[in-house]
Amino acid sequence: MSDVYVVEPLLPQRLRRPSDLLRFFVTLIVLVAVGLLALVAKQTLVGLEADVKEGAELVPLLSRIAAFLGGAAVLIVPAAFAVERVFHRDGLRVAEGLIAAIVGMAGSFLLGQWLVAGNADDLRLLLTGDRRIEPLNTLLTSVVAYATAVRISRRPTWRMLMWTTIALYILAFFSGRQITLPSAIITVLVGMAIGYATLYGVGSPNTRPPGSAVVAALRKLSFPVVSARRVEDDYQGSRRYAIGLKDGTSLDVTVLDRDRQVAGLPYRLWRRIRLNSETRRKAIRSLRAELEREALMAYAAQAAGASTPRLLGTSEIGTEAALLAYEHIETRPLDEVPDEQIDDALLAQIWEQVELLRIQRLAHRRLTGDSIHLDRAGRVVLTDARSGEIAAGDLLLRLDIAQLLTYLALRVGAERSVRAAAAVLGPEALAAAMPLLQRIALTRETRAALAKNKHLLAGLREQIVALKPQVKVEEVRLERFRPRTLVTIIASTLAAYVVLSQLSRVDIYRVVTTANWAWSGVALLASFVSFVAAALMLRGFVPEPLPLWRTVLVQFASSFVKLVAPAAVGGVAINTRYLQKRGIPPASAMASVGASQLIMLVFHIALLLLFAYITGSTQTTTFTPSRGLVVVLLLVAVLVVVVLGVPPLRKLVTSRMRKLFSNVLPRLLDVLQSPRKMVEACTGTLMITIAFVLCLDACVAAFGGSISFTAVAVVYLTANAIGSAAPTPGGLGAVELALAGGLTVAGVPAELATSAVLLHRLLTFWLPVLPGWASFTYLQRHEAL
Repeated sequence: MSDVYVVEPLLPQRLRRPSDLLRFFVTLIVLVAVGLLALVAKQTLVGLEADVKEGAELVPLLSRIAAFLGGAAVLIVPAAFAVERVFHRDGLRVAEGLIAAIVGMAGSFLLGQWLVAGNADDLRLLLTGDRRIEPLNTLLTSVVAYATAVRISRRPTWRMLMWTTIALYILAFFSGRQITLPSAIITVLVGMAIGYATLYGVGSPNTRPPGSAVVAALRKLSFPVVSARRVEDDYQGSRRYAIGLKDGTSLDVTVLDRDRQVAGLPYRLWRRIRLNSETRRKAIRSLRAELEREALMAYAAQAAGASTPRLLGTSEIGTEAALLAYEHIETRPLDEVPDEQIDDALLAQIWEQVELLRIQRLAHRRLTGDSIHLDRAGRVVLTDARSGEIAAGDLLLRLDIAQLLTYLALRVGAERSVRAAAAVLGPEALAAAMPLLQRIALTRETRAALAKNKHLLAGLREQIVALKPQVKVEEVRLERFRPRTLVTIIASTLAAYVVLSQLSRVDIYRVVTTANWAWSGVALLASFVSFVAAALMLRGFVPEPLPLWRTVLVQFASSFVKLVAPAAVGGVAINTRYLQKRGIPPASAMASVGASQLIMLVFHIALLLLFAYITGSTQTTTFTPSRGLVVVLLLVAVLVVVVLGVPPLRKLVTSRMRKLFSNVLPRLLDVLQSPRKMVEACTGTLMITIAFVLCLDACVAAFGGSISFTAVAVVYLTANAIGSAAPTPGGLGAVELALAGGLTVAGVPAELATSAVLLHRLLTFWLPVLPGWASFTYLQRHEAL
């Protein structure tokens, strides 16, 4: 058979492989982790060095042999590998290794000089053991960089020989006290990082098989190829070819390249970690596993009777690629079909195809406009089988329905999309998929399209509820965590560090033994009064009757929830849930809590201005704001101006505030119609602030501090505002810093201020946790939460 000319662009001779970049970043992460762990476990490493030294002195001959073999072999083995590669006409790989070795030697030398010059003394002591040795062994760094850059890991015999010699070299230098264990490990990791960075920087030889190799593999499968043309890559970046056969038919060939298997890995890992979708696919897939999974899904879809391109053959192309050959069907994607041409018959066809897959427990996982095609006769054809899963669980099948519902609603509207789906699947299937109508559950393209139609998901839910109004739908949590959870965790870690650093400056025993217990009792009583005041405030903003002591228990329960939620979030959620359980509609419950928060904010600002005025007029000599405080206030003012002046930011803030306070005004009007409720609301709101200020004032007095009540009020109100904005549970860290700093500015000695703040937080934040947990459990058991 004659040769076939393949129409394709010239393949680049060198490629920057995503796998090299990924390995570089992973090595950096391990390097940082090892450095931090070594800094923490310094004493253990010192003991280990002493043990090795003692062992080397017991067997001096063995140490000398290891030193001789390691020192010689660490140079001989790389040279031998280079000679072997040159004989096989692979000298370019050796050149890459030499570049990495030079960069490694220069980099380790410069880094060592930087450390010796007195920068990062802790790290220098860790790497040198306070001895006159190199922080990083330059020879070892260059050898490891060389071995990494020449990809010696792909040659099992050479890999074992190389790492054995490196281990002997490290052992010899370690027993001779010329290198420390942390230095050895970090040197190896630095060398690997430099090697991978070199590979990615200069690129690697392109080992992807060209189109001629694809044609040869197809001929081995008995396909008489007469023409071949490369077409646009698929959505995962895999190459695709249009193949013409001798009998006039055609094939669509997808080529899976090994070096593309890690492409998109960070996004897949992020989705796997964040999304709870019960998928059994691995984020990192081998070439063979990817070939088998796509082929299995294609055969399963054919057996289910779905209209999909028929898989005619599969084959590996050497060791670097594999192919899948599908029958060619002249189609066009649904994305190219105008919206007005998508009639009810076409919608029914699409859902019928999905139902065929669903009956056989097959999840497509990518029902979008580029995977749903129409042939010349207008029949629906589903493509992109590689995204799917066989023997799929209920969640994946429901995710398919939610995805297709949303995509079609973007094209034809929510009402037609739901009506067409219900006609094929039935209302029960749509009701089961309704909890999954969440942005996180959809494909990246669909999420982007929803940005222009933010109310579409709500419209879909309304249409489904109209079909099945009596259905009881259980909430499905798809997100394992939200990005704001990461912010909270990081901020909480920093806050814990702040609190621990404050504790380290205070003698806890002296604090406990020297505190005035009478004032401590007053502070404890004030802390309890704050919970009663919070209950009165909530009762005042709810026209419906609420039992006082059960509402007090709800406030204690909110103190327990504050351990896992920011200060401004936990109380709102608990109170809203409590009101809903009391039979108050969700909108009214949210409006009542929103009204209480709004009035609390008004009172907070008014009291802050009042106490600040009183303090400024009577104690200007003892409470003069520092220059730093003035700068902070100016920065806050500038931030407010920027937020209100930039339209996108202003829109974001106003939309959030509108959601929180949308029904607040009608609720406030209801409260104003009852003078008793109005008095109860204002009394409770005022009592909360006074109780907390009194608690802080009593804590200061418990340690002998002397400061005016108004100054304490200004400090507390300012710190409370900062704590409410902090993304940490209960404002942890931010409140302590603000309170201690404010008291210090007000004239309280720093150590006394820290002691008073810690006692105040103990009484108002930590001590109520146990009764809060008991209240939370009690209220849940009695279905009050």
